[in-house]
Amino acid sequence: MPVVHLLDYVAGNIRSLANAIERLGYTIIWVKGPGQIKDAEKLILPGVGHFGHCLSQLAKGGYLEPIRNHINSGKPFMGICVGLQVLFESSTESPTIPGLAHIPGCLNKFDDSDKSVPHIGWNSATISDTCKPQNESFYGLRNCSKYYYVHSYAVPYEEGRLEEQGWTVATSIYGGETFIGAIGRDNVLATQFHPEKSGVAGLRVIKAFLDLRQWETLKEETLPSIDQGLTRRIIACLDVRSNDQGDLVVTKGDQYDVRDRTEHTSRGSVRNLGKPVEMARKYYDQSADEITFLNITSFRNCPLADLPMLSILEKTAENVFVPLTIGGGIRETTDVDGSVVTALEVATMYFRSGADKVSIGSDAVIAAEEYYRRGERLSSKTAIETISAAYGNQAVVVSVDPKRVFIRSPNETRHCVIETTQLGPEGEKYCWYQCTIKGGREGRDLDVQQLVKAVEAMGAGEILLNSIDKDGSNSGFDLELISEVKRCVKIPVIASSGAGQPGHFADVFEKSATDAALGAGMFHRGDYRVLDVKEFLHRRGFSVRLPETDLEY
Repeated sequence: MPVVHLLDYVAGNIRSLANAIERLGYTIIWVKGPGQIKDAEKLILPGVGHFGHCLSQLAKGGYLEPIRNHINSGKPFMGICVGLQVLFESSTESPTIPGLAHIPGCLNKFDDSDKSVPHIGWNSATISDTCKPQNESFYGLRNCSKYYYVHSYAVPYEEGRLEEQGWTVATSIYGGETFIGAIGRDNVLATQFHPEKSGVAGLRVIKAFLDLRQWETLKEETLPSIDQGLTRRIIACLDVRSNDQGDLVVTKGDQYDVRDRTEHTSRGSVRNLGKPVEMARKYYDQSADEITFLNITSFRNCPLADLPMLSILEKTAENVFVPLTIGGGIRETTDVDGSVVTALEVATMYFRSGADKVSIGSDAVIAAEEYYRRGERLSSKTAIETISAAYGNQAVVVSVDPKRVFIRSPNETRHCVIETTQLGPEGEKYCWYQCTIKGGREGRDLDVQQLVKAVEAMGAGEILLNSIDKDGSNSGFDLELISEVKRCVKIPVIASSGAGQPGHFADVFEKSATDAALGAGMFHRGDYRVLDVKEFLHRRGFSVRLPETDLEY
């Protein structure tokens, strides 16, 4: 089998890239030292997180000069995400650390005054007709395809500047800012998006690089032309726990109660809606934009290295090439042998197994309470801070479980109050959203606005916004809650809880500024497919990522 060298400098979820390469029929040689690079024919540099951290790690390992030599020798080189960024001269993320300067230009942070930052989701990589021959594809890129991006810094696009130097540039647009989504010349290809997380469209790009097919004549394209810009993200969520027989199953709660009730008992068996790996693959095939696993089982007597969720992630990542998030148990813990394992080390285990993001729940609430007790000062020791510092804030999701507390007057509480259109049980016109922990079983003296502001300050990159009141109701999302949280933060927000039919997704995108929407029970029960939701949204005029199946150019 043909081979490719893959440089592993602890760059987050490298397992998914390896799975994609192996899926395409190539054998990987892992670069563990700078001396190996001289023997590489094809070299791939992946990366997530911080520009300065990446370059510092490469410099510390002695990789910078060997990488330069490889590129200058004319041998094929591919950079992914931060692997693209380091090819440029500098970044405002780390002003004192120079890049490789193989490509002129500087990265700037996106303007968050009119949009969420980080830029997370599926966007275009479009090459203008002036840069490419008619009906030609550059490294498998198609103007009608969408690719998965997750970043806060980008290279602004200046028309013609790099093209005059022989570079082929694919651009994307986010909130009015046009930036470089992919770039190539001679032996170099670099993508700001993650091809290994971009479904078939991304696999096609990797395949073209590995096969050294820089330009190919396009077949007649079957997808409609798609405007540049971010699509509406649809996420499938799988709550995973052990049933009474000890098997891991996908389940779904009704206001967080996952047991079926009978006329004889209020504590029936755990709802079993399917096997996690099989269901994740099904949703991938239905064009889910992301898959989220929420582990709601505690494995107290299981060695961390043997956690069942690690195996689920590994098996899922072998065939599912979209982002995977894992939640549950991302905290400092004591292993069965008595050793203390930090939250960062736990997260690293999940990233190594195929996760792209980790989701933190109850511990985020406790951390927020401590943040306010310290006078809104950071400690640098929380799970959110340590993980985001190592892997970037886009790798940390905070899962929020609020519930409504109805009151007759705003004067009854010190918390942030809204006037609601959904009256309370005694006709109350006001409510505040109380944060909970332990799966909604314990309320805290903290409102949702306080929580999301605190975790954003700590370095969270995304909010997964649940609603205990809406969970399992199939009555639609809590639009008032979503609007309140979006008002408070700049980071992306995922709307969750309450979806029962495709129209609910249209409602949340029309009536709130949510960045993504999540469904669970309606998909698990088979009431609707993920694709049904996307087709409904497409008919309503929303931009969505459509399924692709053709790996050929």
